[in-house]
Amino acid sequence: MFKRSLAALVVTGAMVASTGVYAEGGGKAMIAPGLFSFTIQHDGEPIEVMRNQSKDNRISELYATTFRGMPQPMHPFAPHKVETLGEREFVDYMMQADKSDDVMVVDTRTVGWHERLTIPGAANFPYTMMKDAEERDWALDEFGAKKASDGTYDFSGAKTLAMFCNGYWCGQTPAMVRAMLELGYPAAKIKYYRGGMQAWTSLGFTVVGEAAE
Repeated sequence: MFKRSLAALVVTGAMVASTGVYAEGGGKAMIAPGLFSFTIQHDGEPIEVMRNQSKDNRISELYATTFRGMPQPMHPFAPHKVETLGEREFVDYMMQADKSDDVMVVDTRTVGWHERLTIPGAANFPYTMMKDAEERDWALDEFGAKKASDGTYDFSGAKTLAMFCNGYWCGQTPAMVRAMLELGYPAAKIKYYRGGMQAWTSLGFTVVGEAAE
């Protein structure tokens, strides 16, 4: 069974206010116009999120190979209207999650992947939790959905979730999202960061975990 303490620890770390550092480009690798970096709490520690400023920086070895699965469609959940995010939109949700209990950044990968490398502030809820009734109910409860005595779920308090996995080719987030949509989770409150760790590391964004340099 998935260890609840791990996810609970990361969720707690994701709920502290962040600040942004705004600057002109000036030859720097920027996040967005005027945004050079921002701070996220991760495991109770402040992490400055920015792009690596070394011109010699290379993508993580975990994502260096190209022989991967098939690319996911841009909108893989039709007819459900789940929004697909790029990096700048995802960063916006990161900063919202750091200030509000109503938004979460969710790493849907298995625990081993998450521990090796992840995005600061992300809470780990592996997609495999949807296959176990007890773990599924616990995850949905953390997401703000309440299970009634008749087995149905009340999604009136559901949180907005910015979800990601390994990359364009990874099926872990799509599998979890589809399972949640089948249960009735509101599509408007699910955001799919399709690029995931592949795109995040390719842009030199800050990462945390055992494989972080």
